[in-house]
Formats: sequence, C-alpha cells, structure tokens
Amino acid sequence: MSNHRIYTTSFASVYPLYVAKAERKGRTKAEVDTIICWLTGYTPKQLVTQIDQQTDFQTFFANAPQLNPARSLIKGVICGVRVEDIKEPTMREIRYLDKLIDELAKGKSLETILRK
Repeated sequence: MSNHRIYTTSFASVYPLYVAKAERKGRTKAEVDTIICWLTGYTPKQLVTQIDQQTDFQTFFANAPQLNPARSLIKGVICGVRVEDIKEPTMREIRYLDKLIDELAKGKSLETILRK
C-alpha cells in the first residue's frame, strides 16, 4: 500500500482492527482509547468525533490537539521497519500508534506502554 493510500484511509476503518487485536489478547477497547488519547491529546469525546467523521489518518494526526512529546521514546520494529528511523512525519505517527497497539496485544502494562 502506498503512503498516499494509507494517509487517505479513514482512521475509523482501522480503529476497529486495533480494538479487535487488543481484545483477542484479553485487552480492552478502553485501553486502546487510552493509548490513542495519550499519543494524540484527543479527549475520549474528540476521539469519537474523529471516528464518526471518518477522518483520514493524515488529518487525524495533523489535527491532533497535542502529540505527546514522550512518543519519541517509542522504539522498535513494526512492519519490518524501525519506528525511530521513519523520516516521514505522518507515517512515523501511524507506526507509533501501531507499535503501541502491538505492545498492548503482547501483554505489556499500560504504564509501560505510556512510557511512565
């Protein structure tokens, strides 16, 4: 999938996949929402609005109220690429989120995932 297709994909279309991945591993939608809100600064209500509006990924991250500065502490490989090496800003934000959801599904504590 090209970067353009990923950027124009609605966040709402991928969000249920994040939730399903977490729930298959015994985690909750609430934990997924906590991670997304931590990363982006959206409130839970604002997150629902973004989902309802079918906001695309590029807009979702561009309009994020406050991208968490601690996200630079997210390291590791996702989709065969080290997240810290991704140069394109929107793709890096998408992969940060992918990495956090992976960590949740792998059983890490929320405290660890949120870099506390």
